[in-house]
Amino acid sequence: MDFFSPYIIAVISAWVVAQGAKYIIIAVKEGRTDHLRQLYLSGNMPSAHSASVVALTTVIALKDGVGSGLFGLSLLLAAIVMYDAVMVRRSTGEQGAALQKLIKEQKSKVALPRAAKGHTPMEVLAGAVVGVLLGLVVFLATK
Repeated sequence: MDFFSPYIIAVISAWVVAQGAKYIIIAVKEGRTDHLRQLYLSGNMPSAHSASVVALTTVIALKDGVGSGLFGLSLLLAAIVMYDAVMVRRSTGEQGAALQKLIKEQKSKVALPRAAKGHTPMEVLAGAVVGVLLGLVVFLATK
């Protein structure tokens, strides 16, 4: 079993680059470097989930062809992940933030729920672009 296949390298490298980019973007925006949580939290620019599935899909397209069943499966997975990031996770994150605000305004003793962030369409698009670029780099580097 080859743990260093281009498929796995693409997924891991896209995740690392996207999460690292989140940290850098926040650090530059806020002028501080104490945002290490950005290295593992969801939300913000770019989407690491989108980057990972698109990098995988790109490598599959280039190695196995767009006519392969594996590419079709990967494309479906990428579509579901990106739809979920924008529509489902973003909605639940907004609802969680609204609940937190209500709890604070009412000075309730109810513990504040965690509000996990989803993504804006632009964050998902940026993640997809990162994924395509890293998928191409990994493919060319592992030919």
